[in-house]
Amino acid sequence: MGEDGRVSGNGRLVLAGAPIGRVDDASARLRDALAAADVVAAEDTRRLRRLGADLGITVGGRVVSYYDANEAVRAEELLGALRGGETVLVITDAGMPGVSDPGYRLTRLAVDAGIEVTALPGPSAVTTALAVSGLPSDRFCFEGFPPRKAGERARRLATLADERRTMVFFEAPHRLAATLEAMAEAFGPGRLTAVCRELTKTYEEVLRGPLSELAGWAAGEVRGEITLVVAGHDPGETPPDIGELVAEVARMQEAGVPRKQAIVDVARAAGVPRRTLYDAVHGAGGVRPA
Repeated sequence: MGEDGRVSGNGRLVLAGAPIGRVDDASARLRDALAAADVVAAEDTRRLRRLGADLGITVGGRVVSYYDANEAVRAEELLGALRGGETVLVITDAGMPGVSDPGYRLTRLAVDAGIEVTALPGPSAVTTALAVSGLPSDRFCFEGFPPRKAGERARRLATLADERRTMVFFEAPHRLAATLEAMAEAFGPGRLTAVCRELTKTYEEVLRGPLSELAGWAAGEVRGEITLVVAGHDPGETPPDIGELVAEVARMQEAGVPRKQAIVDVARAAGVPRRTLYDAVHGAGGVRPA
């Protein structure tokens, strides 16, 4: 073992960033590494072959699939190749391996085994979206994909309501509207957000505005890869007066709006969780039954 903790005779693990849209964002180093690696572990082998053709290179080493479903087993196999002195390159469909994509498990195994781990930096949807969002970028956190189920998503977002750093999320287009609505309830409808769609591609689109407006836009058909950038909590913001909100619910009921709907509407407009207002309404006197 050397002074740096690496075990002599081992190979090297290379984490390669792939273009997130435009193939000409690929670096010369990526071309050379794909051609020279002993093993290339790809999230999608067909997309790897297409990338190689677009780059005008032939992937020289063995190509194996390395994706979510086989990551645990394949990581052990790749560790064996590394221990045998081979160079293993990991590449995902787009962006950096390990960032909401396979790569972490093998990296951890390699580090624990004293094997050299290096990276070929490349495009990242996280930092690209952050840069174009127009939101503070000096401190940020990456939260990946929100939970798919509504209840789990609401609970996760509730834990981030007081997060002061700018937050970056990934989301599938068919869940975008529901997620933006959930964020509006958890963070407040006025929280500034950027929806970044198809970054670096021909139809790149960045929409900026409060969550309430973006949720309305997303109610239509949305396609493509989505990255969300959400402003952090501003502790200087004055929280809404729950008593006033309860009174507004009462006024709406007197006007004939069902209590449940009144709570939903007032909570959304004020940017407070429905449950908070619901509990306040039921604990207040003078509000007539629905």
